[in-house]
Amino acid sequence: MTAKKVNQINETELSGAELIYRSLAREKVEFIFGHPGAVLLTVLDLFLKRKNITHILTRHEQCAAHMAEGYARASGRVGVCLTTSGPGATNLVTGIADAYMDSIPLVCITGQVATSMVGNDAFQEADIIGMTRTVTKHSYLIKSTKDLSKIFQEAFHISRTGRPGPVLIDIPKDVILGSAKETINPKIIIRGYKPTTQGHPRQIKRVSEAIKNSKQPLLYVGGGAIHSNAHKELLSLAKKADIPVTWTLMGAGAFPNNHKLSLGMLGMHGTAYANYSVAECDLLIAVGARFDDRVTGKISEFAKNAKIVHIDIDPTAIGKNKHADIPVVGDAKSILSEINKSVKSQTRPLWIKKTQNLMKKYPLNFNSEKGKPIKPQEAIVTLSDEVGDKAIITTEVGQHQMWAAQFYNCTFPRQFISSGGLGTMGFGFPAAIGAALARPDKIAIDIAGDGSFQMVSQELATAVQYKINVKIFILNNANLGMVRQWQDLFMDRRFSEVELDCSPNYVKLAEAYGAKGLSISKTTELRPAIKKMVTTPGPFILDVNVDPDELVFPMIPAGGSTKDMIVYDSRKEKFSAKLSALPDN
Repeated sequence: MTAKKVNQINETELSGAELIYRSLAREKVEFIFGHPGAVLLTVLDLFLKRKNITHILTRHEQCAAHMAEGYARASGRVGVCLTTSGPGATNLVTGIADAYMDSIPLVCITGQVATSMVGNDAFQEADIIGMTRTVTKHSYLIKSTKDLSKIFQEAFHISRTGRPGPVLIDIPKDVILGSAKETINPKIIIRGYKPTTQGHPRQIKRVSEAIKNSKQPLLYVGGGAIHSNAHKELLSLAKKADIPVTWTLMGAGAFPNNHKLSLGMLGMHGTAYANYSVAECDLLIAVGARFDDRVTGKISEFAKNAKIVHIDIDPTAIGKNKHADIPVVGDAKSILSEINKSVKSQTRPLWIKKTQNLMKKYPLNFNSEKGKPIKPQEAIVTLSDEVGDKAIITTEVGQHQMWAAQFYNCTFPRQFISSGGLGTMGFGFPAAIGAALARPDKIAIDIAGDGSFQMVSQELATAVQYKINVKIFILNNANLGMVRQWQDLFMDRRFSEVELDCSPNYVKLAEAYGAKGLSISKTTELRPAIKKMVTTPGPFILDVNVDPDELVFPMIPAGGSTKDMIVYDSRKEKFSAKLSALPDN
């Protein structure tokens, strides 16, 4: 009798599992990525009974977070992942940190031991709140079932508003098994949390005046412009005021790569002409960017002759790394819209000619010779030519990531998805799975390095199980390429711990999981192989064997400036020495 009464739920109350499920459904969650555990049994049971939310069973919890990231970045919605307590929760940490660094909206749900056991070193207990405190936007340890609905509402709201980011909800077993009434607040009010979205009119007027008086302005665009869907306003401002545009790795796709005002990516491996333009501009307008060290190099030398405008929704980001002469706090879309209303149409023929001359003098290039190994740059150019805007591109981290950013022609926002701030190897493939589910109208292609892909290759099982149309385009140089490049340039070619001598046969690996694969080593095979990859249904690995000695250029050495930039010289077939001065017009 006692046991029966404990399991009975008052008709006006719902189980904790039911409250969790209803909270997810209310937020219109389509997919939840996770791995099971005993703490979650009653929640998982509801995914079996209901059909409006699809649970994707991953083979590793870190990949659940990366899949949720890929879904969030491709869709613009909040990504959701779910794991059990202890090691299930701790395996999420890298993915949570990655999302935090790149401002990706996630809600990460973890199971926890019963509240009475918290702090007692119980089996599979981990203080996941403490572990992730510095890499989450906010976190909750729920202590009562009655708080579930309210906290889920708050978590989604916090995650997607202001500067987006991951929110963690840790739920003890007894809270899941308990019961309570569903309480839904019609309006979410969180004390102390009121992100500023509208830019101050006086500051916006100052920006407009600065643009009017500038002779050589430049727009420097980060991921914040994509998060706020500000691409149309950005394009309008660039065209109206005749301002060239450069972007960070996270900002790729915010401005059309093929536009006449486009200067490509800036920074350590950005285009030489973008970096030189930054050095020569007199007004730098940063939109949703944080002046990361991989962009600025030596911060005192970065845009040192320019007045700095910094537009960002996060007030703590403004002035954090670089002093802002005109700070504007608020949503990029809203602020750019207001600037467009006040700024007057202008033309800047001399400045535009100067940037175009830089593009002619220092173009992105590479050598491709018949009978030689495939150049990785050519592989990406060919992929871009064949697939173009039909694809969502994700990348792993390394040389291939930089080549993809340099040579793939991105034309729309949320097309290019990569790990920026944390630089997480193994990110791209699970992110591509999430992106494929978010955008079934596109082909999700992971441009991968062989080292990164081996960290997460088990997720082929996930892709095959759910028949996800994801493609893995491996630039296989049998090395950890970026580390090898640094050893090549700065360690007198002493290559230590970078050779991947025992890599698998990727075609057989694909087949072992029930997927398809193809391996090529000749340039003439590229186009037919890419066509086969994109037309074959389901997961497909294209193993492209490339020249292991190819390096990523341009390159600004860590801590250097544009004056230290190494620029690839195709005529000499080697990289140039350090440049002692900026070029002439």
